[in-house]
Amino acid sequence: MLVDETLLLTHVVSSIRRARRRGTVVIALLVVALAIAALGALAVGPVSIEPTTVAAVFAERLFGAGHGSWPDSVEQIVWTARAPRVAMALVAGAVLAVAGAMLQALVRNGLADPYLLGLNSGASTGVALVVLVIGGGSALVFSGAALAGAIGAVLLVLLLAGSARQRGPFRLVLAGLAVGYALNAATSFLVFSSDSPEAARSVLFWLLGSLAAVQPAALAAAAVAGVVGITVLIVVAPLTDALASGDESARSSGIDPELARLALIVGVSAMVGVIVAGVGGVGFVGLVVPHLARRLVGGRHRLVLPVAALLGAILLLAADTVARTVFAPQELPVGVITGIVGAPLLLMLLRQSAPSSTA
Repeated sequence: MLVDETLLLTHVVSSIRRARRRGTVVIALLVVALAIAALGALAVGPVSIEPTTVAAVFAERLFGAGHGSWPDSVEQIVWTARAPRVAMALVAGAVLAVAGAMLQALVRNGLADPYLLGLNSGASTGVALVVLVIGGGSALVFSGAALAGAIGAVLLVLLLAGSARQRGPFRLVLAGLAVGYALNAATSFLVFSSDSPEAARSVLFWLLGSLAAVQPAALAAAAVAGVVGITVLIVVAPLTDALASGDESARSSGIDPELARLALIVGVSAMVGVIVAGVGGVGFVGLVVPHLARRLVGGRHRLVLPVAALLGAILLLAADTVARTVFAPQELPVGVITGIVGAPLLLMLLRQSAPSSTA
């Protein structure tokens, strides 16, 4: 018996080590892919710029390297026009993907994402109120309104889901759907009752997601929320693993599942609210990317979360590059591109995960 237990323990330790090695390799490859994607996004546009010139501009700006032979207009395009947009795409994609992975674990539903618990809807309603009722404001005001809307929405979901003893993953999902539909209706009412057609049109475009006008304050807020939030979530990844295994498993580990779930959902809501304030409603990133991450590195969230962050950043960056170039000088909402790419990916994942039928 002792020999069998020793062999089992050795096998488990060996499996964990193999998973870590595989995760390290996957993360390294994704970092390289992300760097290539960012360089390509900075080079591609109505005015094409050589990648070597892009790299030289960044070397000059960041490390004080000498000015090359490029004109000042090239530096303005790379550093002022494209760099903030690329940075916001990286941050937003990473946060939305990590938020989706967390929500899927917390409610134990593979179809969960920031839309499912009303987070995007609440943030969108908050920003629509500021734009259409108050009449606008700074990027920090938008971030605050979106943050308040997202947290308010998730608190309403928790209230409707019942007491801590009644509240379960299925009730959370149903309450989230109800709150999301109600807030979407409220946002639509605000848009169509607005006296300013231009403001209503801008809100509608923003609701589908756009990185066309990234404000420095919004980018700074998103970067702080993303870096701090993702770091904290990776540190508490073992807690997420316990919650994903079920409430009984969490209690056996000395964790209060309801309190831990509430704290994590509120934290994720805050992250999503800040991101939605900057880029609007971008769908499918938080739904599809976590499934891809788990296929690459398994189910341990200490690996899933960084891999999801990298995949989400690459996906949103690629989608935004397509959105601003395919019909240039016109621009598509980036949410349209993520929907076009995400829907087939989701169907493919569902098809592969479905049990095969036997004759």
